[in-house]
Amino acid sequence: MEQSPRYDVFQAVADPTRRKLLEMLAGKQLSISTLSKDFSVSRTAITKHLRILESAGLVQSQKVGRERLYRLDAKPLQTVHHWLAFYEHFWEDKLSNLKKVVEKEL
Repeated sequence: MEQSPRYDVFQAVADPTRRKLLEMLAGKQLSISTLSKDFSVSRTAITKHLRILESAGLVQSQKVGRERLYRLDAKPLQTVHHWLAFYEHFWEDKLSNLKKVVEKEL
C-alpha cells in the first residue's frame, strides 16, 4: 500500500484555501460538507486539503457516525511563529523609522 506524502507545517499553510480551513476550524469541529460550503472548489478538493493539513499535524479528524469531523490542532503553528519572530525586529525597525519620518513632517 502506498504511503501518502508527509507535509510540514510551512507547506500546509502555504495555500490560501488551507489557511482559510484552519481559520474555520479554530475553536470548533466541522464536517467536510460544512467546510466545503464556503469554497468554490469541489468537496474532493477540500478533502485533499484537509489530508495535507492532517499530515502536517494541524488538523485532527474523528469519524462520528457517517461523517468525519475535523478540528484544529494549532500546536505545530508554533514552528511558524518562532520562524517569523526572527524577522519581527526588521518590521519593528521599519515601523519605527516610518514613525520618525511622519513625526518630522508634522
